[in-house]
Amino acid sequence: MIAAELLLLVLVVVAALVTVSRLIRVPYPILLLVGGLALGLIPGVPHVELDPEVVFLLILPPLLYVTAFLTPVRDFRANLTNIGSLAVGLVIASAVAVALVASALVPGITWPVALALGAIVSPPDAVAAAAIAERLAVPRRVVSILEGESLVNDATALTLYRGALAAATAVALSPLASVGTFFSAVVGGIVVGLAVGWLIVQVRARLADLPVEITISLLTPYAAYLPAELLGVSGVLAAVSCGLYVGRRGSRIMGSDVRLAGRAVWEMLVFLLNGLVFILIGVEISTIARAMDRATLLDLAGIGLAVSLTLIGVRAVWLLGMTVRPRLLRKSAQMRLRLAEALVLSWAGMRGVVSLAAALALPIALPSGASFPARDALIVVTFTVILVTLVGQGLTLPAVIKAVKLGGDDDAAQHEEAHARGELIGEATRRIDELYAVWPGHRELLDQLMTTYRHRSEHADLHHEEPGSAAEQELVEHRQIRRSVIDAQREALAGMRDRGAIDDDVLRSIERDLDLEEVRMEA
Repeated sequence: MIAAELLLLVLVVVAALVTVSRLIRVPYPILLLVGGLALGLIPGVPHVELDPEVVFLLILPPLLYVTAFLTPVRDFRANLTNIGSLAVGLVIASAVAVALVASALVPGITWPVALALGAIVSPPDAVAAAAIAERLAVPRRVVSILEGESLVNDATALTLYRGALAAATAVALSPLASVGTFFSAVVGGIVVGLAVGWLIVQVRARLADLPVEITISLLTPYAAYLPAELLGVSGVLAAVSCGLYVGRRGSRIMGSDVRLAGRAVWEMLVFLLNGLVFILIGVEISTIARAMDRATLLDLAGIGLAVSLTLIGVRAVWLLGMTVRPRLLRKSAQMRLRLAEALVLSWAGMRGVVSLAAALALPIALPSGASFPARDALIVVTFTVILVTLVGQGLTLPAVIKAVKLGGDDDAAQHEEAHARGELIGEATRRIDELYAVWPGHRELLDQLMTTYRHRSEHADLHHEEPGSAAEQELVEHRQIRRSVIDAQREALAGMRDRGAIDDDVLRSIERDLDLEEVRMEA
């Protein structure tokens, strides 16, 4: 089976498994991982080796960038203290704890190599966290902390990873130099990301070409990540800070057509990248399992389970401490985590693509020519941690949320949206009043617009009425009426095309307007 055929097979499997995941209400990363395990066990499926450079250079930057682009900056800033504690303090604590366990359990492992393993498995994955959290009814604050942590912690883990590898390969590096390297990587990555973000904003603000803007959008994460890596600073933080900067200014530099098309393109790209990554993780685990002696594999899987329990325990203790520390320091109530929030966050530490890539990127040999100590063991342990945390914690996370009675905060979000819609309607009617004097010859159009916005104002509160109420029923009926009118126009349009009155190009042009009208109707 050639590479192209294998890729097509993987994409078909991804589409099928994601469809099944929607039906059975299981987060798709879990089902894709299990599907990859099954695919790897099929006789005749060729060996798949996921190049870590492909993950680091091609897959990770766009996933980090788009997650940062869509991250609410207000929530990120409000939870910055908690995010920093998890993304820096917890990562270091987890890496050290794992290194202690690995030193005791893995034969022939040195302390620097054990620390490298700790750095590999310490950061929860942004992709897995976002994919699972988006389908669960949890407060926006919890999702913001989880996604913010996952965006930043990769920089801490990868910096620690590189330092541990330097020590393992006998490159002298003092503790003071290590700290200096860490802070220079963090600051340098943020500076590069903000500089690239500023440049991208300046360029895109002067463009009005849809294909060019979409192309620049797709290249932006690489424009931030690659220069940062070449300068020896954090490419992860460069992609994240660039995404936050550009996302904050997106509504001012993009037209409506670019936003609509860009959202569709990015949703498809993220779907494909996520699908490929998680199913290939499963295939890779199967490949390693088939190639290794069963007794050795079981021993290393047991060590991986012990490392997983260590990570879960350290995360739980750290988060429980975060619920107490603000009270002891008399910090504001806004910074405090509730116990229920801490329990959910402690169970949401799934590992994924970064751990996979870092494990596969371990050198095969030392500079002396000797084999890298316990490389195969580290890879198997890492894969076990990914499997245990992603499947075990991912499947049980909804039960944990239900057990601690941590509901969502849809009411708050709907209240904000309803308030914003009301403000916009008021601004629109004020502007229409002013335009009567500017355009006295167009009173009929202005009257029509005023009637439309007054109607919206009368129904502005329907978006958050109780289900089944008269107001909610009225809103549903209004949408059905407008959809019926749009569907009638589509039918007439298709009929004109079928009898040769218009060409397909004309149909697509008018159909796009009808599609946009339907999208606005659902807003």
